[in-house]
Amino acid sequence: MAVTDLDKLVKYYHENKIAHVYLIETNNLNNCLNDLKKTIKKLFCPNKYEENCNKCNICNLIDQNYLPSLKIIEPLGSNIKKEQILELKKTFSSIPIYTKNNIYIIKNAEKMNASSANTMLKFLEEPEENILGFFVTNNLNNVISTIKSRCEIIKVFYDNHELDIKTVDNPDNSKYLEIAKTYIYKLEVEKKDSIMYNRNVLLNELSEREDVKKVFHIMVIIYNESLNKLLNLNNEFAKFSDLDYLLKLNYDDVLKRLKLLNNFLDNLNSNANLELLLDKYVIELSDRNE
Repeated sequence: MAVTDLDKLVKYYHENKIAHVYLIETNNLNNCLNDLKKTIKKLFCPNKYEENCNKCNICNLIDQNYLPSLKIIEPLGSNIKKEQILELKKTFSSIPIYTKNNIYIIKNAEKMNASSANTMLKFLEEPEENILGFFVTNNLNNVISTIKSRCEIIKVFYDNHELDIKTVDNPDNSKYLEIAKTYIYKLEVEKKDSIMYNRNVLLNELSEREDVKKVFHIMVIIYNESLNKLLNLNNEFAKFSDLDYLLKLNYDDVLKRLKLLNNFLDNLNSNANLELLLDKYVIELSDRNE
């Protein structure tokens, strides 16, 4: 049984048709994790679930990542370690108190190595009635086959074009805006050792592919507004007054940059290697600047 929507899990749960473990493929790990936590609230909230509820103890504990029966495992370094799975098993040897089920979420499931995956298999091969599991990944094909074959599959995809000039400076996007500005300054003004900026400015700060994508969407918005300013069209470039040096670029320069940015985003959607794409972007930008 393949399902396509997290909300269907609530229906399956109350009909006693829910599987003991799901593998979720998504194009936005952070959004998916937040929506999955919301789904868990709907499953176990003792009251009628409401958005941003402040009354329910379970919902509050989930929001604060303090619910004892919910464990979220993320990679330590480059991999999910065997020791993390052993600790999960130890924790779930006891009966859940606040909820009917113990629930685990494995984020970046493709980063389980052979050792951690083998340790995880007992959960999957001998499922206990009171344990509910979720593996979340941005690439189904990279998940170890022994894990994938034992899971029900859910695909949860998001519209990645929600960012626009009206929302780019919202508090939720402030981190991405500042990184975008720093990255643009390094590439347009400093220009030395430009490939190093990919790691120093982007990859050391951003843990997810979708975070890098958000920065590049903001860059598209910035260059679009600078182009509108150059053409004396309606624009909101004043939002980016600290980037006035972009106005020294001519019309063709900005168009070339927008083309490079959009090519990067198109290629990023195809799950191409992120670091290689970033290197290609700065090399092609450097060629444009010569």
